[in-house]
Amino acid sequence: MQLNSNISLPGLEGFIITKSFEKDGYYQLHVELERVPHLCPSCKEVTDRVHDYRIQKIKHNQIFGRRTALFYRKRRYACENENCGKRFYEDNSIVERYQRQSLEFNQAIGIELINGKNFKDVAERFDTSPTTVMRRFDQVSASMLSETKKLPEVIAIDEYKGDAGGEKYQTIIADPVERKPLEILKDRKKETLMAYLREHGDNVEVVVMDMSHSFKAAVDQALGRPVVVADRFHFSRYIYWALERVRRKVQNEFDDYDRKKCKRMRHVFYKHYENLTDKQLWYLNYYRGKSSELNRAYQLKEAYRLWFETAKQLAPGGLKEIKEHLYQFYDLVRTSEMKEFEKSIETFQNWQKEIMNSFAYDLHNGFVEGINNQTKVIKRNAFGFRRFSRFRLKVLLHHQYKNIKVRVA
Repeated sequence: MQLNSNISLPGLEGFIITKSFEKDGYYQLHVELERVPHLCPSCKEVTDRVHDYRIQKIKHNQIFGRRTALFYRKRRYACENENCGKRFYEDNSIVERYQRQSLEFNQAIGIELINGKNFKDVAERFDTSPTTVMRRFDQVSASMLSETKKLPEVIAIDEYKGDAGGEKYQTIIADPVERKPLEILKDRKKETLMAYLREHGDNVEVVVMDMSHSFKAAVDQALGRPVVVADRFHFSRYIYWALERVRRKVQNEFDDYDRKKCKRMRHVFYKHYENLTDKQLWYLNYYRGKSSELNRAYQLKEAYRLWFETAKQLAPGGLKEIKEHLYQFYDLVRTSEMKEFEKSIETFQNWQKEIMNSFAYDLHNGFVEGINNQTKVIKRNAFGFRRFSRFRLKVLLHHQYKNIKVRVA
């Protein structure tokens, strides 16, 4: 197939296609620019004298669904000024200096790196090497990312297992109001978080976080004791952990069959009572009847759930009543004399101010946990990241551009 005329192809506007054919598995396009006078980059005089021509092979995007290579016949001009004699290549819009891929090809890779599964997947789509793709990502990613200069008034802090840059855990800072990630820190150390908050957290007034003493100390020291909101999932799980410890202790006293069956049906103790099926309800009542201790533990869990659901309904105006009901739950736990639950309410008392703030401000870390799940998927698809900076940019760019549905053929 011969294309001996101009056609509208992305990235080739203004170029003359001299010939085209398929060879060696590539669709080859031979292109050149029209000869025009150029300004000498050295002496700034205009010249039209051509010194020589060179053919440059350039990798390009697929055209007509086929791998494409451009053969660019580029001119080298010579300055006509006798005192200068500078030789230089003509200006072009197809390839940068010292590059073997077209500008259009590199732009397409940049777009695909955001939505692509991993670097190897993108490399296969563009018929290039993963090393080239990673190098391109490092070149363009920083300019594509909108960095957070100042944190908003409300932020959320959480950790996740990233295994990048020699650290097992990383810290994510997000905006729970606008529901978007803001920054990822290289580790979960107090000093790292404190340094970042001191530099970017002048506007922060409310911080949503899990019940980490390290995070709490960093926030208080860096921001001057802002309002700290304990995430609801993290303080609620202490009650469920207490029930789990009781169940494990009690089931070890059962016969072999009931011990194994109780373990398999453990979900019936944590599922909402009104959502249980008839079969699940039967097993729940069976094991509650088999152990008075397990029955008391389940009743305490349900008493906590009643307080929690009531607190959500009363918030944010009924904080006094919420606190009174919480104290009643404390008394109920003390009366039961169950050490597992008594230990849990000690944690509640230590974090009571932050727990009450969760109902006063109606904020939680649910969105951040969703971000962490997506981050784990990105990490798993890539079989992990060694370099933290690359991992950080990959995650933040994914969330920044995830609503832009662009794929390149």
